Amino acid sequence: MYKIAVMPGDGTGPEVVNEGLKVLKKAAAKFSIKFDFKEFDFGGERYLKTGETLPEGAIEELRGFQAIYLGAIGHPDVKPGILETGILLKLRFSLEQYINLRPIKLYPNVETPLANKKPEDIDFVVVRENTEGLYCGVGGFFKKGTPDEVAVQQMINTRKGVERCIRYAFEFTRKRNREKKLTLCAKINVLTYAHDLWLRTFNEVAAEYPDVKSDYAHVDAITMWMVKNPEWFDVIVTTNMFGDIITDLGAMVQGGMGIAAGGNINPHGVSMFEPIGGSAPKYTGKNVINPIAAILAAQMMLAQLGEQEAAANVEKAAVAAIGKMKSMAAGRMGYTTSEVGDLVAEGI
Repeated sequence: MYKIAVMPGDGTGPEVVNEGLKVLKKAAAKFSIKFDFKEFDFGGERYLKTGETLPEGAIEELRGFQAIYLGAIGHPDVKPGILETGILLKLRFSLEQYINLRPIKLYPNVETPLANKKPEDIDFVVVRENTEGLYCGVGGFFKKGTPDEVAVQQMINTRKGVERCIRYAFEFTRKRNREKKLTLCAKINVLTYAHDLWLRTFNEVAAEYPDVKSDYAHVDAITMWMVKNPEWFDVIVTTNMFGDIITDLGAMVQGGMGIAAGGNINPHGVSMFEPIGGSAPKYTGKNVINPIAAILAAQMMLAQLGEQEAAANVEKAAVAAIGKMKSMAAGRMGYTTSEVGDLVAEGI
């Protein structure tokens, strides 16, 4: 029995989560898996009513689940940053979800903006450090609001945090068993202290994985090559800020936010899975948003739980559904949100 916390969240989040749950329930019946879903109303509407992002005791309660299935966080009536830091970042930090895992995969019948690139050219994974770097919130203001204002935001990198991320990336590359090539993305020529730690640790850990090819590239070169030669990459490991940037580029490379899914991973605890597209409030309630990313997030959750056969089956069913869709864009799919969920569920 897997206890799964369900957080539909804001905007179109509940709509896409509903389709993901539809697929999970069908997979559970097919592969004799038992789920115990419990829904939580954390998000913009709750905040506007109560002033709370996460209520007291929420983190401890969530520790009792095997995974969290998230729809979207973001509300047009809530100032940017409140929900993101009060819910998303707090969950990542408190639950030690120190890996952000982002597959960048082009599926058949999905259009990429890269000329002449095919599915076999775009199939790599970004492993992003998820709890350190510039996202720690260390810093402050001096003389705020005056002409002499100073703002400081510090980048925090610990040997423990860097090494566990890099070691996870090497293990993931080995298990992925494609090219067995891991690329470190950093900026050693400018960020000479923090990224020296990253490069030294990367090289030291690499010595323990002689079967994995390792190399290094500056982040600016990575962004160029992701556009020009995405086939060069197998797995990329990078810092929190750089990972945030290159994974959004990756989402566009793979065909858009409607198909991009991600996981916030604690390899030994509670992980959280979500579509990347956000709450998309302008589409709320119209039954036109693409649920494929949410379904692929559910597929990632199955894989993390160890249900590899079910995960592979869900991905296969999603690919079959994608093959019937006219577009990945909201309102242009040729199907409604719920109809796309039905197509995937029927393919299980």
